[in-house]
Amino acid sequence: MEQGLTHEGGTFLNFRDYPFLDTRAPAFRWVDIKRLRLPGAPLADAELLAALIGHEQFRDDYAGGGVDPEGTRHGPYWLNRVTPEAYEPMDASLAAQALWAWADQYEPLPAGLATDLRREAVDAWTTTDRVHRLTGLGEDDHHDWGGVHGEFHEFVAIDRRAGRITLLVAADD
Repeated sequence: MEQGLTHEGGTFLNFRDYPFLDTRAPAFRWVDIKRLRLPGAPLADAELLAALIGHEQFRDDYAGGGVDPEGTRHGPYWLNRVTPEAYEPMDASLAAQALWAWADQYEPLPAGLATDLRREAVDAWTTTDRVHRLTGLGEDDHHDWGGVHGEFHEFVAIDRRAGRITLLVAADD
């Protein structure tokens, strides 16, 4: 059940599209951002997370297959293992620090990529009610080929003033 969430579009930032100084830095890193319009009725965070998990845009294995409306995978996890309880609420500034730590782990980001990542994700988090991070799943929850990502980071930002929920996945594969 999608609970009235409407997919508005998204942004895909492929690190290969930006020139890095150190060509040894892993190039197979990316950030996928999906934006959905909130329903008119007010819902608690757990209800919004459940609505997002139930939305077809959430059925993405992030391994090149794209959204599969009948899919059973979400990133490296079995879809049925992802629940609202698997998300940890966190301060937006801490979420931004975690995202930057992942993005800058090999070398500072090229200026264009840093600007795009700040504009598309981090700046938007400053107005959110709350950011949630997927942390409550482990290797036992991985699907049959779920280990393809070197790292997989997922954040959900709820911005009631803007009427939007944003799903951000950052990974390397």
